[in-house]
Amino acid sequence: MTATRPGAGPTVLVTGGASGLGAAVVAAVTASGGRPLVLDRQPPVDGVSWTECDLADTRAAEVATQHLAEQAGGLDAVVTAAGTDVPGRLADLPGETWDRIIAVDLLATAAVIRAALPFLLTSRGRIVTVASTLGVKAVSDATAYCAAKFGVVGFTRALAAELAGQVGVTLLIPGGMRTAFFDERDPQYKPGPDANLNEPADTAAAIMFALNQPPGCAVREMVVCAEQETSYP
Repeated sequence: MTATRPGAGPTVLVTGGASGLGAAVVAAVTASGGRPLVLDRQPPVDGVSWTECDLADTRAAEVATQHLAEQAGGLDAVVTAAGTDVPGRLADLPGETWDRIIAVDLLATAAVIRAALPFLLTSRGRIVTVASTLGVKAVSDATAYCAAKFGVVGFTRALAAELAGQVGVTLLIPGGMRTAFFDERDPQYKPGPDANLNEPADTAAAIMFALNQPPGCAVREMVVCAEQETSYP
């Protein structure tokens, strides 16, 4: 990944960069000498440029992406780490909740990338989308999340074919991580105290590996999970 700004590290837009995997990616980009930019509803760590954005509003996500990219003078990479879920049976989830999960996890992924594409084509940059092991394995009480993440898998594979030779595209399929992602769930949907979860920093390191491949080399897909992950394969 070559920086768009001479003498500076690459500029990487991270959705959901204020917490969880997104925050770990921001830290990894910063540690490597790059410049992270963040789209989130909450502020990231001090010193990181960001725009407040509810990614469920996909048109607003496009505008915010373009704004950040123009302010930064371009983009070298995009990592779509934002995600949300509210587990429950289809008949029990309010329609607005179900729709929001699809919007944040799938539609915003496409919206942000669509808005970033002119900048990434100029820099011959890279994209890493974040799916889930539940994007390749379906489970009960997760119709919205599985639909969204299965969608991210299909979207990314099609995008990789579409942008081959122009922008590097990597699909990340992570297992569960030790983040606040599970905190607000009903107890029955929370990982137990002995759950096998990955550290987000380890998953972020895999993302950095994909971003830092030399020109002409693409990491198409990665599954990164705890050694005894139960949701994969």
